[in-house]
Amino acid sequence: MREFSLPALYEVPADGNLTDIVRRNAAQHPDVAVIARKVDGVWQDVTSVEFLAEVRALAKGLIASGVEPGDRVALMSRTRYEWTLLDFAIWSAGAITVPVYETSSPEQVQWILSDSGATACIVEQEHHTAAVESVRDRLPELKHLWQIDGGGVAELNRSGQDVPDETVEERGSRAKADDPATIVYTSGTTGRPKGCVLTHRNFFADCGNVVERLRPLFRTGECSVLLFLPLAHVFGRMVQIAPMIAPIKLGCVPDIKNLTDELASFRPTLILGVPRVFEKVYNSARAKAQADGKGRIFDKAADTAIDYSRALDAPGGPSLGLRIKHKVFDKLVYSKLRAVLGGKGEYAISGGAPLGERLGHFFRGIGFTVLEGYGLTETTAPTAFNPWDRQKIGTVGQPLPGSVVRIADDGEVLLHGEHIFKEYWNNPAATAEALADGWFHSGDIGTLDEDGYLRITGRKKEILVTAGGKNVAPAVIEDRIRAHALVAECMVVGDGRPFVGALITIDEEFLGRWAAEHGKPAGSTAVSLREDPDLLAAVQSAVDDGNAAVSKAESVRKFRVLPSQFTEDSGHLTPSLKLKRNVVAKDFAADIEAIYQK
Repeated sequence: MREFSLPALYEVPADGNLTDIVRRNAAQHPDVAVIARKVDGVWQDVTSVEFLAEVRALAKGLIASGVEPGDRVALMSRTRYEWTLLDFAIWSAGAITVPVYETSSPEQVQWILSDSGATACIVEQEHHTAAVESVRDRLPELKHLWQIDGGGVAELNRSGQDVPDETVEERGSRAKADDPATIVYTSGTTGRPKGCVLTHRNFFADCGNVVERLRPLFRTGECSVLLFLPLAHVFGRMVQIAPMIAPIKLGCVPDIKNLTDELASFRPTLILGVPRVFEKVYNSARAKAQADGKGRIFDKAADTAIDYSRALDAPGGPSLGLRIKHKVFDKLVYSKLRAVLGGKGEYAISGGAPLGERLGHFFRGIGFTVLEGYGLTETTAPTAFNPWDRQKIGTVGQPLPGSVVRIADDGEVLLHGEHIFKEYWNNPAATAEALADGWFHSGDIGTLDEDGYLRITGRKKEILVTAGGKNVAPAVIEDRIRAHALVAECMVVGDGRPFVGALITIDEEFLGRWAAEHGKPAGSTAVSLREDPDLLAAVQSAVDDGNAAVSKAESVRKFRVLPSQFTEDSGHLTPSLKLKRNVVAKDFAADIEAIYQK
């Protein structure tokens, strides 16, 4: 057993709650832009004083409508300015926010609203309203339904005009640090999602210590962050609250479809994203270089960036020759890549899944350091992350200041600290299992080095045992294979089988470009090309790269290319893009059997 801890850098208010942040910002930084919203395609800054006024007005509307202290208010919307505004307004009314993924089915909506006992629900668009209305007869406690795009915010503002400021102040100060701030329903790779109760203390401890440990990235009046993650996910929620604690300017966009344009217009100094975002930036840049006849130059530049980054960790640092090559490629390639990322940023924080060492070195080598972290819903997002000044690429960093990471005898990562969730809503049995002996049992397998840097090597429940008795953690090889531009998803199989195999889906966005470059018919799809020798050779190269990271017994011997991608709509991914392994295994049982046919 091994453990490591760091002292807290942020003092959690003894009895405060998250509404204190908005009032403090208005008092101490009245003219600082704490958030920005898009109006007719143009970013408009909102100062801390203006934001507080808008939060209060909406809180009054909720109070006037009958929302009581402790009530659960569901919020179903894409990431946008109003989401953050409503979140703080719900807290200012003394209520608890229950986020719902805007892609949720009516059945999922019904479960979350019913299990949480939500008395009110705020949705974004008409089809969200229709989803709630379709199950409303099974939601006897639901009294109110507002739609943002249907004038719901304006309606709440009007209805609260007669509520005095003192009422909002009294309501907003009722919740104490250990009271629930939100109930976040976990994605649920198996079974029904569980409602994870996160308190005001949890968010203060997590976000406050992140800000203080990464303070150069959170300089008030200088730094900014663009939020494009779903706010129904705890990582997105952390990205919303941490900038408010700092405070620095926060911008919100609904998705990553036009991310390059959004980065260019907002120009953030800090980006917080998931590995897929950084993979796509790299793959798109490489594909564009190849299309322009500059593929060899890009590949040399990428290799130089990786070599340069690796040399930074070696005694003596990069050689003179490597520094010269790096400087040349900085003008030719790296500066253009940084411009794609907004042009002002030097750092990003990545979480949600492993980034991969090669990609980590590539980005640091081009002058845009991606700090990898690790966390779960139950830890209020990051419970470990790489410090800005002592990064170890390939690890998820050191423990959150004020917390402890312990590796149990069986390799499971155990966690302790003020950021650990309070309970699962209405589920004492699951709570007792997860919080045994005063430690949160993460279900992840990992190791700690002598400096307290954590590596995650797999999920305890996802460990495969081959017929030969070899234990295989899928995450390591899956992440390496998925890093290839052509690969969308990879799921390793082999439990009880003679060797390890893999199911692989093709990235449809990249496939068209690859097909054109390799002389395939226009309109080629994964279905038409899944047996194509050139495509199989390209996928094999991805598999070979993945196999290089593991032992021979753990390597993928055979794979199957599937005819379509795994998606949330197909039921194979959770809203946070995690594989539902049991569903995939069931739906593609024939493909798995084909791998093991002699």
